[in-house]
Amino acid sequence: MMSWHPHATVAVIVEKEGKFLLVEESSSGKIVFNQPAGHIEEDETFIEAACRETLEESAWYVTPKYLVGFYIYKSGNNNTTYHRACFYAEALSHDPTLELDDGIIRAVWMTRDEIESNLEKLRSPMVLKCIDDYLAGKEYPLELIHEYSN
Repeated sequence: MMSWHPHATVAVIVEKEGKFLLVEESSSGKIVFNQPAGHIEEDETFIEAACRETLEESAWYVTPKYLVGFYIYKSGNNNTTYHRACFYAEALSHDPTLELDDGIIRAVWMTRDEIESNLEKLRSPMVLKCIDDYLAGKEYPLELIHEYSN
């Protein structure tokens, strides 16, 4: 019997002057747009993962301010279920000298309308859903997350 394992991930919404930070990346042989996002590593907190992924994929240092929501998505590309914690974060600074993660082509800033006009290029429906939830004012305190260790 095969065991099922969801993938625990984070995603980060960063808005600046009406535009959202996205990454253009290669995924499953396609060029797609996504928020800075990725898997939580062993012994890493949600917040640490959100900061690390954003830096590795976009070269932006950020500070998460609140949780926008939790999302579950089963990909038709690889039949994998992703459990995504999406955060809103404030942009602190950009370091253009940093090398971006493998598969990341570039960081881009796009308006919500530009993102919607590229629906077929979004890595998943969660990209626009997270932004729409952010714009609708969904905001949960970071204290909602309780992380324990031995």
